[in-house]
Amino acid sequence: MFQAKQSALIIVDVQNGFTPGGNLAVAHADEIIPLINQLSDAFQHVVLTQDWHPENHISFAENHKNKKAFDTIQLDYGTQVLWPKHCVQGTRDAELHPDLNVPKAQLIIRKGCHQHIDSYSAFMEADHKTSTGLAGYLKERGITQVYIVGIATDFCVAWTAIDAAKLGFETFVISDAVKGIDLHGSLQHAWQEMLANGVKRIYSREVFLLASA
Repeated sequence: MFQAKQSALIIVDVQNGFTPGGNLAVAHADEIIPLINQLSDAFQHVVLTQDWHPENHISFAENHKNKKAFDTIQLDYGTQVLWPKHCVQGTRDAELHPDLNVPKAQLIIRKGCHQHIDSYSAFMEADHKTSTGLAGYLKERGITQVYIVGIATDFCVAWTAIDAAKLGFETFVISDAVKGIDLHGSLQHAWQEMLANGVKRIYSREVFLLASA
């Protein structure tokens, strides 16, 4: 059951860099923004995440000799996909998309700020040790349910959802308010992983019905 006071909407990485024209654009990702704006009105608690990388970030392919975008390397915490340079701190690419209109948002979690660790999840960096503090923020406010939207389904959305579920939140991903990259079958794999970890797949129409009940 949807409980407005105990539910939060987490809007993941709706930035210029991940939308058409950006350095790591996800096809048609801008098309979900009006729905995200509409969904945000149903929530009292809204959190934004923002990829915020230094120029020399370890996830950028150009920072590794003889590597290209979407190659992988092994780091202390596991396999790392190498990305085109994107969402560099202070650049237009890193800015929130201008069509995003969520005045209720109270917190922005910036991810990927540390040079040697990538960060997909809004809760934990990729080493699975370094916390962003988001779980504590939500729990202090009595939040027990999180609904997740944004970009990209198969990376930052999925990692955020799985971590939320592991941290004890009842976790929903709003399927028509996310967009994926689908790199070598990563989208199907991400949904399988999310569902296996107790994440629930829901659609916006269900959220609106629950919120209006």
